[in-house]
Amino acid sequence: MSNTTTSGGGPLPRQVADAYVDALVELDPITGTFLGVAESSGKLPDFSPTGQEAVAQLARTTLEKLTEAESRPGAEQSAEQVCARLLRERLTAELAVHEAGEGLRTVSNLSSPLHHVREVFTISPAETEADWTALAQRLRAVPAALEGYRAALDAGLKRGLPAGPTQVRTVIGQLDEWIGTDRSWFAEFTDAGPDALRAELTEAAGVATGALGELRDWFRDSYAPAVEGAPDVVGRERYARLARYFNGADIDPDEAYAYGWSEFHRLLAEMESEAEKVLPGAKTPWEALAWCDEHGETVEGVEETREWLQSLMDEAIDGLDGTHFELAERVRRVESRIAPPGGAAAPYYTPPSLDFSRPGRTWLPTMGETRFPTYDLVSTWYHEGVPGHHLQLAQWVHVADSLSRYQTTVGIVSANAEGWALYAERLMDELGFLTTAERRLGYLDAQMMRAVRVIIDIGMHLELEIPADSPFHPGERWTPQLAHAFFAQHSSRPADFVESEIVRYQGMAGQAIGYKLGERVWLQGREAARARHGADFDLKTWHMAALSQGSLGLDDLLSELSAL
Repeated sequence: MSNTTTSGGGPLPRQVADAYVDALVELDPITGTFLGVAESSGKLPDFSPTGQEAVAQLARTTLEKLTEAESRPGAEQSAEQVCARLLRERLTAELAVHEAGEGLRTVSNLSSPLHHVREVFTISPAETEADWTALAQRLRAVPAALEGYRAALDAGLKRGLPAGPTQVRTVIGQLDEWIGTDRSWFAEFTDAGPDALRAELTEAAGVATGALGELRDWFRDSYAPAVEGAPDVVGRERYARLARYFNGADIDPDEAYAYGWSEFHRLLAEMESEAEKVLPGAKTPWEALAWCDEHGETVEGVEETREWLQSLMDEAIDGLDGTHFELAERVRRVESRIAPPGGAAAPYYTPPSLDFSRPGRTWLPTMGETRFPTYDLVSTWYHEGVPGHHLQLAQWVHVADSLSRYQTTVGIVSANAEGWALYAERLMDELGFLTTAERRLGYLDAQMMRAVRVIIDIGMHLELEIPADSPFHPGERWTPQLAHAFFAQHSSRPADFVESEIVRYQGMAGQAIGYKLGERVWLQGREAARARHGADFDLKTWHMAALSQGSLGLDDLLSELSAL
């Protein structure tokens, strides 16, 4: 590894960053499993206030070590400075969130300690009897982990920091589904285990399921009544802090809100033009997309859809590698999976382990459906898989030794990754991969959803006024109810997806804006680099340099992309 100490023996910033990763894995075995650390396999984190404070104290001591490292000879090197800026920005943003008590009110339908506990089982090694022995141990650790989470939420109530009641009601419903009426999600998960461990796995799954039931009952009987009447929106001060955490930049919410509306109007005009090709005379683009639901290209069957998505990614890799990207063999491998039931409705991606023993994977929540229109899937899998999340995050892992593990794993900035993935959708349109009007209208619908996210995420949390030129309730102030109606009116997504999305934005304020704001930075960076190089600009070279930078917040991303 290129991260060497100075002649005086002290670490440089990249070493400080990687030492932070090692220490974090000790405190957070879920992160360890994502990174492929075998010793993490049987453990779960301490989500209690004490556990949260231990992670915060690690951040504080790391920042002190970083200050010392930045004064050493060699720290002036560009690679060291880039890593140092990221580490300082990320840890400072995380501490601001911690010190405001956000970890004591984290209830979400997508990302919370509860969800991390379940998700880690889907990425844990499960090939050998030893793997399943560790999984049984991890199942038995579920009660303590969820008790720590409950203690944190209790502490939040004592400090006057409630979660939103809508998130709480939604999570109670998710817990009902995970517990089941016949067999629980944990029981079904252990079905794949070896017969030699059947009794142990059955008992351990029962222990984990019992913990879900206790948490569900506490949410229903104690926490939900305590937060009834609390706001589902966060207000300007909390929004600024959370937006900084998710975007790696101090966002001007009023400018971003105006940008969201400008993109809405641009995309609406383009969608109306494309809809005319799909269904001449359609009153709205979503009428044309509803026609596609019934009469357009579809894939029938859950397993058939998984295979179709795999082939879509394989074809994209073959079409892009060597022309617009230069991919290592291990980056070319990505798997299509079906998401476990009971989660949020949106597809997602999980990156490979550091040694690539676990490949990158895309996950499709079926929401009980068995028939899937392809107009909705094509652009989404360009986003989640190739050339979106997979090419970026797997490339980061591929170059981890020349950067730092921190820059390529736990230092991820949501808006950077989501911005690249949205840029990837647009790139595939630019390159002509959306071969039918139906698929292109689906792409524009996906773009519109990200513009709508900017409008309603900022609008409802800050209770902004809807502008006079809006086709929807001009002059009124946003509420979650208006946000729900606006999203439903300007999206092809089914009702359960729309409901899931609004709850998601309420529980993760500031995250949803990063798609469009991040895409804007990626596009601006590309055009600045193109202008600088002129006729010598090479898109493949720029793509690979851009994907090999590791994580950057939006504050730094534009300048680094422009300089490539």
